Amino acid sequence: MPDFSLLCQDPNRQETARQLAAKYGFVYGQQAQHGLILSLETEGLQLKNLDEPKTGGVMVDFISAAMSWRREHGGGLKEAVAKAVGVKGNYHLTVFDATAGLGRDAFILANLGCSVTMTERSPIVAALLEDGLQRGIADPAVQRMRLLNVPALQAMQNWQDEQPDVVYLDPMFPHRKKSAAVKKDMRLFQLLLGPDLDADGLLAPARQLAKKRVVVKRPANAPYLAECKPSIEMKGKANRFDIYLNP
Repeated sequence: MPDFSLLCQDPNRQETARQLAAKYGFVYGQQAQHGLILSLETEGLQLKNLDEPKTGGVMVDFISAAMSWRREHGGGLKEAVAKAVGVKGNYHLTVFDATAGLGRDAFILANLGCSVTMTERSPIVAALLEDGLQRGIADPAVQRMRLLNVPALQAMQNWQDEQPDVVYLDPMFPHRKKSAAVKKDMRLFQLLLGPDLDADGLLAPARQLAKKRVVVKRPANAPYLAECKPSIEMKGKANRFDIYLNP
């Protein structure tokens, strides 16, 4: 990763900013002129594009109004990700989310009682996740989430805990459209990360690790991961869940 700037706009959080920079290898306090930066502000850590100053930043906020609304008015057990993972009643699954992103699907599952372990290949996104977890720690769902600071493949190959019921994969896929319909966070992520070119290599170790199933979230028309046909396909308008059942 090239040198990546982390700035602190909140005088009361400078030590936190220094610790984040040291942990993830960012350059602290160096003002960039263009491109993407991390900015620690009173509201939380944000990813910003200096070339689009009016766009605003992207942050992980599990206690935001939007997440609270989804918790209260969303589909609960009828959420597509919950159905794909196999959440039922009071049986609480253990889930390894190997490509956590902003943690939204992980939060939905944790809110339904699952214990969710996450990894994220980008240290920048991992820092956003860590900040969101720290700010939301009083929430019972957030308390069922944890972040491992290791790459997904390394985590799966050297798994130390009890075997997870489910491994969840949602690798980045290139967006063909360059329109306002592509959400701000996805546009920034594409600029930051690009597609997961090594995503095919995650399927086999995921199937070895998962006790019950591997769930892969894909765009509706995307090819199967590693060209491997799933046991079950759950198709929606924009996305598809490919489910690989283990005996």
